Parts: sequence; C-alpha cells; structure tokens
Amino acid sequence: MKPIIGIPSDQLVEINPRMPGDYPAYAPHDVKEAIFAAGGIPIILPFPDDNSHAQEAARDAAALFNGLLLPGGPDVDPLFFGEEPIPEIGITLTAKDRFEIALIKETLAANKPIFGICRGIQILNVSLGGTLYQDLKAQYSNYAIQHSQATLGHFPTHHIRTKKQSHLQSILGDEVVVNSRHHQAVHELAPALEATAVAPDGIIEAVEGKSQNILAVQWHPENLWHNDPTEFKLFTDFVSRAQG
Repeated sequence: MKPIIGIPSDQLVEINPRMPGDYPAYAPHDVKEAIFAAGGIPIILPFPDDNSHAQEAARDAAALFNGLLLPGGPDVDPLFFGEEPIPEIGITLTAKDRFEIALIKETLAANKPIFGICRGIQILNVSLGGTLYQDLKAQYSNYAIQHSQATLGHFPTHHIRTKKQSHLQSILGDEVVVNSRHHQAVHELAPALEATAVAPDGIIEAVEGKSQNILAVQWHPENLWHNDPTEFKLFTDFVSRAQG
C-alpha cells in the first residue's frame, strides 16, 4: 500500500470571477506532483471556518493519513505566538493557523512523520512553542541576503549549510544552493526542535525534531526537484518515513 500524505489546504480568499462567492480550498501543484513521483498518495485537507470545529476536524483528519506535509502559504498570525501584527505583515488566515496547529499536535501524538516547507517550518515552530520574525527586513538586524528572491522560483539563489550528523546532512550533504521566497522566519526556536541548516546571514533554514519524526525546510524543494535529484530526496525520504 502506498502511504497517504495529508496536505493542509490554502484558501482562495480573493473574488473568483469564474465562481463568484466561492473560496476554493487548494494545495500547491508542485507539492502534489512531488508526492506522486515519490510514491505517495496526496490528499488535501481543508480547514473549517468555524474555529470550534478545528480540534475535531484535526483529530479526524489525522486518522486518514500516514504522514503530514505542511506546504507554503500565507503568513502565520502573530497572535498565536503572543505578538501583535506589525505593519509589514502580509495576509493571514486565522482559521487555517488554528486547524494546522491542532493537526500538527494530533499527528505527533499519533507518532506520524511531518515534513514542512516554507510556511510549514514556521507554523510547526509556533505550534511547538516557538516564535517568528514577522518580517525579516523590519526585525532581523543581520539581514544580509535576499530571502525573497526576485527571480523565478525554480532558480536557486543562496547557499545553506547543514548541521553535521543531522538527518538533513545525510540527504543533502554539507552545503547546497536553494531558492528563497519568504519574509517570515523562525526566531525563537521551539524547545522540541533543533536547527539543522542556516543561511549565510544566520537565518534558520531547516529544523528537525529532537525526539520526534520531524523535518522542515524554509525553501521550496517542490520547485526544484524536477531538475535537482538531491532536492527530490527530501520527498522520497518523507514518503519512506510515512511508509514506516
């Protein structure tokens, strides 16, 4: 049996001229295709608008899959890590955050693996008690490289260095060039996580669970795997972990 990979949905909040009044739930195309290519079966998990249903929906959803993939998406609402929003923050979806935080906790309680991408590393850190830079240019004094690249997403633009003897190092090696499309990032790291890759300016680019089956990265390997077999290993590794 191929492992089932749950992917929390995003939601189209802008008015859709082809479907007025509808707000479709969707997941990134390249993430879905990477899971298929790696031997998994992706399922999209929409979040309930009613916050009172978030916990039950997360518990029921976690029973359906073998592994949880947290994709990129909107900014994380800073109220979930005890801060007010600064002027530079982007669009947030509180209902999505609430559902994903509950989903992460249910997944870990069931001892199922998690793989996070971009926003995924951020909501994972927040769900486990960490905080974020709401905007790197406004809040990170050592900001020195372009973390929100101007070029297309399938072009890698800056280096990261992995931690020695980490699981990530065994997949990628000591140093790789990655793409970068983010303005939020991990600030205070959650106690259950350890940083296993950093950018040249010190921003955390990957985390792993100290005692749980977690790997999350700040870049977008789903945009790179077609032309980079090393980046594809992140997906095959995750599907393999979900296979058990």
